[in-house]
Amino acid sequence: MISLLALAGGLAAAQAPAPAPPQGALPGGALRVHRPPRTIAIDERLAADAGLRVGDRVVLSATSGGAGDTVVLAAVTRRGADPSEVARAEYRVRLHLDHLQALADYGDRVDRFAVATRRPSVAGRVLDDVNRVAFGFRAHRSADIAVGTSRTFQVVSRFHRAIGVITIVASAIFLLCILLLKVEERRRDVAALRLMGISRATVVRSIVLEALLVSLFGAALGTLVGWAGTLLINWHYQGVYRTPLVFALVTPGIVLFAVGLALVLGVGAGLAAAVRLVRTPPLALFGR
Repeated sequence: MISLLALAGGLAAAQAPAPAPPQGALPGGALRVHRPPRTIAIDERLAADAGLRVGDRVVLSATSGGAGDTVVLAAVTRRGADPSEVARAEYRVRLHLDHLQALADYGDRVDRFAVATRRPSVAGRVLDDVNRVAFGFRAHRSADIAVGTSRTFQVVSRFHRAIGVITIVASAIFLLCILLLKVEERRRDVAALRLMGISRATVVRSIVLEALLVSLFGAALGTLVGWAGTLLINWHYQGVYRTPLVFALVTPGIVLFAVGLALVLGVGAGLAAAVRLVRTPPLALFGR
């Protein structure tokens, strides 16, 4: 916009009665047009480490200490939430394509480029057509590239899933043992209820209901602790790697799975403990 306005002003001045040539005019009455410096965008990590702000002038060069171009910082971009770039301590600078080509002196070549299709349904056909006529390069789906670069995180995910299964099994066994001990401590209460004429089914229902309430309270408390843990984990690792990537999260599906599992394990453990207790004669529960 600045260049176009300056050019328009120069044309208007040429059509008016010729005044004295301004300072810096070229032979023949042509005006020297001073082009503003090119603009670039950098990522927020580079801006923070170098102390740069929008509007600052910096010098870009292809080699360290070599001659370069003076450019203006036009924007600071946020880093994407890409798992493959979490551990990379790289800085990113975005330039116009012709500026990058001239600065890198790379010629009419590119390492890779992306092609977007209007409809996802035709992506497979376009991929086959490109690979059939291409020479010296090969086209891939962006989803396949993302999967290929995220294999490490898939292994970590499977490892976490295995740890989760082991933890669930161990906690189920621990819960069953705790409920058995708690019910055993109430042997005299159960014996008194049985001698008063309370049926076995009523005693079992009361113990199972109590185990259900304890399971609901435990699930709610566990959800709250897990949510607080995700906040702490994300705050720490997003600060360490300076990325918006979410390292831990609690989704509605996870909450429903945890509550359902807690209810099943709690009711099952309570039922097993109650049935074991009511099958014992009341007098034997009193120790006689």
